Amino acid sequence: MVDFDRPRRWPAYGMALLLLGYAAGKAAFALQARLGFPGGPPVPAAEAAAYFLDPAFGQWLASASGVLGACVALATVTSLGRRVSRALMLVVLAVMTLAVLGGGGIMVLDGFIGMGVGWRWYHGILGLVAIALTVEMSRSYLVATRPARRRGASAVSGAGG
Repeated sequence: MVDFDRPRRWPAYGMALLLLGYAAGKAAFALQARLGFPGGPPVPAAEAAAYFLDPAFGQWLASASGVLGACVALATVTSLGRRVSRALMLVVLAVMTLAVLGGGGIMVLDGFIGMGVGWRWYHGILGLVAIALTVEMSRSYLVATRPARRRGASAVSGAGG
């Protein structure tokens, strides 16, 4: 049986690796001033021309967001990260989880159903993995940083012992 009250460190490490891979892929395309991702569906020239940012600049921003996300993932399991306010970290993790749900969800829908730009089934699996890792990383952080219960306190009467 799975113990959901126990924090786990491996989802944060896995998420950090995925995000560093994302950052590297975006950096590779930034160097070429191309939109998209290595191994992903090609971006049509008309769409690239209509992009609201310079493609290289947009890809560098995406690469930086991947590095930042990896740092956040590692912060959930390191003593340095535990110095950050729990409330701030929970807000950051909520935003990160929503972003991964959005991006991973698009990969899942397009990869398995075909409603999008051309992600394949294996991209859909990667989207599911990213979503699962992010959710588990956030859950583990919540468990690891929850306030300790006072020993001997009665939840009903409020009396301490």
